[in-house]
Amino acid sequence: MPDLAPLKLSHQLLSLMQTQLYTFFQDRIPQEGSLIVVSNHRSIMDVPVVMAALNRPVRFACHHYMGQVPVLKDVVTQLGAIPLDEPAQRQQTFFQQASDALHNQDAIGIFPEGAQPMVNSTLPQAISNFHRGFAHLALRSTAPKITILPVAIASRRERNAQFFPVRMLSWFDPTEPLFYQPGLHPFIIYQRVNVLIGRPIQITPAHREGYQGKLARQMVSSITQQCHTEIATLLSSPASLPTLSPRTQVSVSI
Repeated sequence: MPDLAPLKLSHQLLSLMQTQLYTFFQDRIPQEGSLIVVSNHRSIMDVPVVMAALNRPVRFACHHYMGQVPVLKDVVTQLGAIPLDEPAQRQQTFFQQASDALHNQDAIGIFPEGAQPMVNSTLPQAISNFHRGFAHLALRSTAPKITILPVAIASRRERNAQFFPVRMLSWFDPTEPLFYQPGLHPFIIYQRVNVLIGRPIQITPAHREGYQGKLARQMVSSITQQCHTEIATLLSSPASLPTLSPRTQVSVSI
C-alpha cells in the first residue's frame, strides 16, 4: 500500500495557493508497473502539480540544497522527494535509491533540465536541453516493467514572487555554479496550469539489448530526445486543449 501522505499534501499546497489545475490525456497514465515521470521544470510547485495531476505519489529527485535549507527540507521530505547528495556521491546514491523504489513499483520523478530554469526566469513554453540520467536509470533498472512518462507543465496564468538573493543558495551548496550569479531567485506561483500527459515509453527487452557497448550511448540519446520532443510538442500547442473538457483539480480529501 503506497503512502498517500505526499499526495494529500500536494492537494493541500495547491489549494493553499489557489491553483487551478487542469489535466489532459489522463488515459495515457499507466495503471501498473514502475514509472519514471519526466517533466519540464520552472517552479518549486511542479512537484505537487505533477502528483495531483497523476493522482499518485511521485518521489522526485530534487537539488542538493533543498535537503539542506531549513523548513524547505521538511517540505520536500514530507513530499517524499529524494534530495541529491553532494557531487562525489550523487550519482551512485540516487541510482540506488531510485532503483529500490522502482522495484517496489513506485513512481520516480526527474526534472532533466536541472536547476537552470528554476534559477533563471524562463517563459512558460520554453524548454532547455535534457540531462540523460533518467534514460540510464530506466535502462539499468532490473524492475520487470518500467514505463517512462513524459509530462508537460504549461502555465496559463502565474505570478513571480522573487524574495531572496540567488547567492544565498551557495551557502548550502557551494558546488553549484548557478548559485554565484546576482539577482533574486524567482518563485513562480501557478494560478492556472495545464498538465499534459505525453505518450508513455515502455522499456522493452529490445531497449535493454541495445544498451550495450557502443550502441548504449545511441540508445540513451534516442530515449532522451524522444521525451524532449514529446514535451516540447505538448508545450507548443496548448491553445488546442480547451475543447477536451479538462477536469479541474483544486482540492481533494483523501
